[in-house]
Amino acid sequence: MNEVHEVEVVVIGAGQAGLAAAYHLRRTGFEPGRDAVVLDHAPGPGGAWQFRWPSLTFGKVHGMHALPGMELTDADPARPSAEVVREYFDRYERTFDLRVRRPVAVRAVREGTGGRLLVETSDGTWSTRALINATGTWDRPFWPRYPGQETFRGRQLHTAQYTGPEEFAGQRVVVVGGGASGTQHLLELAPYAAATTWVTRRPPIFREGPFDQEAGRAAVALVEDRVRQGLPPRSVVSVTGLPLNDAIRQGLADGVLDRQPMFDRVTPDGVEWRDGRRVTADVILWATGFRAALDHLAPLRLREPGGGIRVEGTRAVADPRIHLVGYGPSASTIGANRAGRAAVRDVRRLLAQESVAA
Repeated sequence: MNEVHEVEVVVIGAGQAGLAAAYHLRRTGFEPGRDAVVLDHAPGPGGAWQFRWPSLTFGKVHGMHALPGMELTDADPARPSAEVVREYFDRYERTFDLRVRRPVAVRAVREGTGGRLLVETSDGTWSTRALINATGTWDRPFWPRYPGQETFRGRQLHTAQYTGPEEFAGQRVVVVGGGASGTQHLLELAPYAAATTWVTRRPPIFREGPFDQEAGRAAVALVEDRVRQGLPPRSVVSVTGLPLNDAIRQGLADGVLDRQPMFDRVTPDGVEWRDGRRVTADVILWATGFRAALDHLAPLRLREPGGGIRVEGTRAVADPRIHLVGYGPSASTIGANRAGRAAVRDVRRLLAQESVAA
């Protein structure tokens, strides 16, 4: 018979949002391992960053914000971001003695007894009074479906499987997606590939000038409104646009970022538009983003008819014991920090109210 471990709070995920929550839990008196536990499915520290492709150097990363209580200093912009962030997160966990348990796969969260939740994992079951979910999106790459996709004789891969541009030398590559990953892939691939074609569903929006606090708040508010309605969140970058930096300007000038409308079907040797235009391809690279990794919460029936989970702040409206951090408006690194702090504040208030009621 599996032993059930009892704690006050379980944090699922040790990326930016999960570590921020763990930090604030410890800072406010929750002893790691006794009162709170952090479960992470990854093999080591670094969150989703540890899986990023080596050519994504730290200097190419947009807006990496330091974790609370420890600055990220003297990082070499030429080093892979996966290495820089992995080392930083590892140092952070050790400095604050967060005692992350890994690798632990969370399989399901269910209703327990006495108002508690049961978190079923590959490392046993945890009974908890509150849950902070920080599972991010990396484990759920989004693959759109288009007619003929299964007939393509070349290679199809997602950003999650991308390891760098060298493997595409001499190949004709179609890159699908208008976000930061899609443009970065194109700029890297162009010197190696025989040809590149960029297709997106909507014309990309390039943002000039500084992105001030007012613009940031407005963008976050748009994403926040969706999760408040119970709709699946859009990424913050989808409403902010792409920064028009020197690399993007050069890509536009060189014709590498020559955006084409979305094709209508995939053929055995490429892609085709309704008007009969075709592009021959060896590879289709789907830079089509990710969706929130929340399948383990399915037994709690939190999803709304619109397909998302209604959230006020970080709290799931359908169940105040559940907090989602790094979800929707808090998906940026600075947003994740704030969400971790806010979730802990609300969890402490909830547990205090329960103790008084008891």
